[in-house]
Amino acid sequence: MGDPFEYVFPAIRGVQANREYYITMCPMRLIPKIFLFNEEELVPELRAQRTLNKARLPEMSRYIVTNRDNYVFSAITASIDADVKFEPIESDKESQRMGLLHIPMSAQFIINDGQHRRAAIEMALRENSDIADETISVVFFMDKGLKRCQQMFADLNRYAIRPSKSIGVLYDHRDINAEIARSVAFQSKAFVGLVEMEKTTLSPRSRRLFTLSSIYSATVALIKGCRDEEDLEGNQKLALSFWDEVAKLIPEWDLVREQKITAGDIRRDFIHSHSVVLQSVGNIGNTLFLGKVRSWKKCLKGLKTIDWSRTNSALWEGRAMSGGRVTKSHNNVILTTNAIKNHLKIELGPEEQRVEDAFLRGDNGKK
Repeated sequence: MGDPFEYVFPAIRGVQANREYYITMCPMRLIPKIFLFNEEELVPELRAQRTLNKARLPEMSRYIVTNRDNYVFSAITASIDADVKFEPIESDKESQRMGLLHIPMSAQFIINDGQHRRAAIEMALRENSDIADETISVVFFMDKGLKRCQQMFADLNRYAIRPSKSIGVLYDHRDINAEIARSVAFQSKAFVGLVEMEKTTLSPRSRRLFTLSSIYSATVALIKGCRDEEDLEGNQKLALSFWDEVAKLIPEWDLVREQKITAGDIRRDFIHSHSVVLQSVGNIGNTLFLGKVRSWKKCLKGLKTIDWSRTNSALWEGRAMSGGRVTKSHNNVILTTNAIKNHLKIELGPEEQRVEDAFLRGDNGKK
């Protein structure tokens, strides 16, 4: 005798690889109840999923709770190990794809994709029960055993590529820093017309000189702690005035804009358009603004007399470069910042001095 108790979901029936699957809408309140975790103590070869990274959950849950009117969660994909019944709503061919999916309550559900979404929903429900009757789409496949579930996990993640940081900044309208970075990229005399908006790396033949991701990092470093974080207009104005001033002191950027020299030639011969330098210059601006230096424009004038060429290895090797290649580790940014600060006669901060002393001792800033 079958299980007399069952879940009933409105669903659409589809076919992939000659196997039926079903798409349905599941109330949020049911997600923690039907998708239970019982695999965390198993070794990887006996699981159908990776272990849960609990450090990710608070941020994901907070995303739901703080964006009640416009959060978006993609579908959860799961396998069912029980016999299900699909009851079409009509008998004609087209309507047979829509109907009611009957799943025994004794069925076991295995998440193939979306375990972190499931856990974040459970956490968000504890904080705000208003989302209980909202829905998330669920794709149900019929279980074919552990091997099949493991293969589904591998296949679902095989071609998943995280979007580049640049396009993330371009499309993110929640992050106020992304808004500021976009305004800088679109309006600043330093960057307008020279920014790659999608990629985080530039090919040798690219006509762009900067990436949006590097402008984002540099501008975050610039404005950190200078004004109220929510003061969009004030921070935009501060960032634009700073980068406009920097542009006056690095003439090669204008030469690219005027098509008198190619962006590739500049990136090949100089380091000042690379992210390690942009962030270092942003750090220096932050020092000047936090120190309330009224003559900050005068302090920056020394940027014009720095030898930014890659051939200046006596200055840049071990700082902005390693083995002749531009690199951007945390210590590289600090050491590059130090080199520029020393040239501008700006005092180093305690952490900068520690890294500088270590570098001069020959251990490249390591503790």
